[in-house]
Amino acid sequence: MSTKHKIGTAVYHVIVCGIGLIMIYPIIWMAFSSFKESGDVLTTVNQLIPSKFVFENYVNGWAGFAGTSFSVFFRNSFFITILSTIGGVFSSVVVAYGFSRLHFKLKGLWFAIMMMTLMLPAQVLMIPQYIMFGSIGWTNSFLPVIVPEFFGKPFFIFMCMQFISGLPRELDEAAKIDGCSLFTIFSRIIMPLLKPAMITCAIFAFYWKWDDYMGSLLYLTEPRLYTVSIAVKQFADPTSVSDWGAMFAMCTLSLLPVIILFICLQKYIVDGIATSGLKG
Repeated sequence: MSTKHKIGTAVYHVIVCGIGLIMIYPIIWMAFSSFKESGDVLTTVNQLIPSKFVFENYVNGWAGFAGTSFSVFFRNSFFITILSTIGGVFSSVVVAYGFSRLHFKLKGLWFAIMMMTLMLPAQVLMIPQYIMFGSIGWTNSFLPVIVPEFFGKPFFIFMCMQFISGLPRELDEAAKIDGCSLFTIFSRIIMPLLKPAMITCAIFAFYWKWDDYMGSLLYLTEPRLYTVSIAVKQFADPTSVSDWGAMFAMCTLSLLPVIILFICLQKYIVDGIATSGLKG
């Protein structure tokens, strides 16, 4: 390797590491701020390392508020996120299989309508959905934030369709000759091959639902139903003294499930997006 090439490689890695540090610095700052005194968090913004580590922030934060500890909020978030992820991924795969392999009337029109929903801002749907869920008595429950996920997500449907389109149709035809039904072909042939795409969809679905603030804010009004994203906000009270230390402590804990999930399944993100069809 030439000296010029070595210098170029070193410069490249320095730049990449610098950009990476800039991107993760807010998270590092938040983690260290969770060990500061609440009164020092905003007055020592430029100081990364606390002068005194205050571990009581985690104890006070975990105690929660209104007689409800943060264990309840984490349990609610996991319950909503896991059910929503399962429902969203499975329903999207079913719809993607129908669009990719089945023939029915107005298929192109329904596909166009499905893709057009990607262009609708979430804010446009908030009021109609709230009125609809309120009329059937679903407000102040988990149903409005879970049930809609079981009707497919356009982004996941489109991604799974691209993956299925790369699978040879000879697989379906061979299965039909063996007497397999459409359900058997889908469950025993298509779904196993869709594993990378399904895991990628599950990762995105988990991230989006875990971080969902507006949906929980609209429909969950009792502290016992709050998710982590709503509960963390309660530590910042503009009308009184905000417990910044406890808030940053719980924010740090709320990132752990997302970070652990990414570390364990990061290779599937690239595989699910880049892979199409069978590997030779």
